[in-house]
Amino acid sequence: MNLPEQPPTFRSPTPAERPWWWRLEDGAGGEVAVEGDLAGQRFASQADAESWVGETWPELAAQGVDAVTLFETDRQVYGPMSLHP
Repeated sequence: MNLPEQPPTFRSPTPAERPWWWRLEDGAGGEVAVEGDLAGQRFASQADAESWVGETWPELAAQGVDAVTLFETDRQVYGPMSLHP
């Protein structure tokens, strides 16, 4: 009896597949580590990254993030951008 091949195990996307990411910063410009689903997010496009921060900024601010800076791989695209009015 032949069994079908096992599906490949889940793997995280590589930076080449999702090059867009936010550096989360405190008021002094230091990097902030966040918990849960907000941690380590990477995106396939600039639009996806911007939509995500637009939807999650209140949660980020509640975890001590004062500003965000957008990167594409190692290139800083813009920021820091304040999360405060």
